[in-house]
Amino acid sequence: MLETLTVQDSVELAVVERSGFIESRHVGAAVVLSPDGEVVARLGNTDALILPRSSMKPLQAVACLTAGAVLDGEQLALSTASHSGTDRHAAVVRDVLAEVGLNEDALACPPAWPGDVATRDDMIREHGAPAAVRMNCSGKHAAMLRACVATGWPTEGYLDPSHPLQVHIREVVERLIGEKVAHTAIDGCGAPVYAMSLTALARGIHRVGTASERSPFALHRVAGALVRAVREHPWTIEGPGRPDTIAIESLGVFTKGGAEGVMVMVAPNGTTVALKMLDGSLRAATIAAATLLARHGALSAEQVAQLDEALSLVVLGGGRPVGAVRPGNAI
Repeated sequence: MLETLTVQDSVELAVVERSGFIESRHVGAAVVLSPDGEVVARLGNTDALILPRSSMKPLQAVACLTAGAVLDGEQLALSTASHSGTDRHAAVVRDVLAEVGLNEDALACPPAWPGDVATRDDMIREHGAPAAVRMNCSGKHAAMLRACVATGWPTEGYLDPSHPLQVHIREVVERLIGEKVAHTAIDGCGAPVYAMSLTALARGIHRVGTASERSPFALHRVAGALVRAVREHPWTIEGPGRPDTIAIESLGVFTKGGAEGVMVMVAPNGTTVALKMLDGSLRAATIAAATLLARHGALSAEQVAQLDEALSLVVLGGGRPVGAVRPGNAI
């Protein structure tokens, strides 16, 4: 039996306060690593297994690069994105594919409407339809296809867990997290996603987030390039007004949210947080992660306050602020 995170294993990571009344509570687990990668705080059971979902994308992107995908700048940043499907995002994905003789028909992720409301409304007015290139994982899929072309692996069936690309990705993920994956599941986009402990996820993200482009090791060099690309092009990771993009722009962090309440965040000094909201909600994940970084001296209280304002975590009553979504007692 796999040991997954339970209510009994969890602590209060965030609350929703309305007019002085705690209306809702988000429980879960979190782990903090120091700049040198040592565990300095555990909240809840961080050894229980989770599915990292899109918070695993930085590890998958590094694997694609080590498999031969050559990407830089916006293309590189988009390889680890959960983007909102704007025309700008779609154009970069199409370029990634076109440069190796592919088009969006090669994408095996499901068709989707853009997450960006304005783009979706424009497409509806123009009688558009959901498309794979608009799916929030299409940048990751384009990078996978680039890796296949570069290495000579078939592009057909590239999402099958037994495909050479996915075997390589799993090996790189295990190397980065420092443990064998406990279970293979299928993510929303159709790609394999691997069960691991929250501590292992933090370890892998820390290794990516603190990697140097001057390292003698190729894996570290490409990881360092990935982090730099994300910090230079934060719009790629989600989109204007989205939590990950806001956090990168305002704090200079390397961060990646994942479905079902997963969040990873690396401060400029290397302090790393990984957390899982047990109810699957992400609404408090960004501010909770940033607050944990501040608690351990990696961010200032002023920076977190500015982030909180930019995220607009207010609770409204009659159209005016009456409360807020804020970190819980465990943090």
